[in-house]
Amino acid sequence: MRDLGAERKRQGKSPGRSVAVLGVMATLAILFGYVEVLIPFNFGIPGIKLGLSNLVVLYALYRLSYREALAISLVRVVLIGFLFGNMFSLAYAATGAILSLSVMAGLKKTGVFGILGISSAGGTAHNIGQILVAYLVTPSLPLLWYLPILMIAGLITGLIIGGLTAVLLGRTEAVFRKLG
Repeated sequence: MRDLGAERKRQGKSPGRSVAVLGVMATLAILFGYVEVLIPFNFGIPGIKLGLSNLVVLYALYRLSYREALAISLVRVVLIGFLFGNMFSLAYAATGAILSLSVMAGLKKTGVFGILGISSAGGTAHNIGQILVAYLVTPSLPLLWYLPILMIAGLITGLIIGGLTAVLLGRTEAVFRKLG
């Protein structure tokens, strides 16, 4: 087992600072999720959200690491689930979040896709994960008819989140260079 604290010290990164950054980013993701609960973005189709908190997770995937992005995502899903949802919403969100992050990390690792493509694939994967859970809970064929609509929505919202994340990455580049 690797000693991540020692590895960070060798890289000149304080474990305390890393925990603080993760805490701030998890808090931002939760805040963005809360904003979506308070001010739902009405796209005219039930169940479609912009996914503002995914902006923080995608940012972490590019700026930090997969493990740190996963930690932020899981903390966000669990806390938002307990605060604003129930066990079913927690299951939907967790499945969508894990599938989405896994797809994005895999595509990022290939180096073939840009942030817009990766984010769009993540948004689409998130919705596929949620439909799979819904189908397992309520096996109904008409439920699967909703999948193409959600996939298109995931593609569009993924483009929006990916574009916003790209802008954010560019604007914070100098800050992260100074932090080392």
